[in-house]
Amino acid sequence: MIKLYGIKNCDSVKKAIKYLKAHELEFELIDFKIIPVDCDTIKPWLNDIDMKLLFNTRGTTYRTLQLKTLDLDDAQKLEWLCKENLLIKRPVLEYDGHFHVAFNEENYNKIFN
Repeated sequence: MIKLYGIKNCDSVKKAIKYLKAHELEFELIDFKIIPVDCDTIKPWLNDIDMKLLFNTRGTTYRTLQLKTLDLDDAQKLEWLCKENLLIKRPVLEYDGHFHVAFNEENYNKIFN
């Protein structure tokens, strides 16, 4: 089963959902706003996704929390991701035991073909 982690009103998540539906791929959306993900869920993602990609420094949440001033290391970033899921770059795709971040049609074509 494909799992897609994100928030349903995010443009990148919408594109991923559109792609999955167009290719008739069954998936489950885990919406952070409804079902927050914890560290036990996030830690395995780091086996496939670099922290620099997973930790969203371009979003409103990052700016609002003024995290740039804290100069966080990877362990601190993980702590923040676990308590503030909106800091996670979206979507995170779980498929076939691997994790992928962000939507890119070319990458999705490689993953599913």
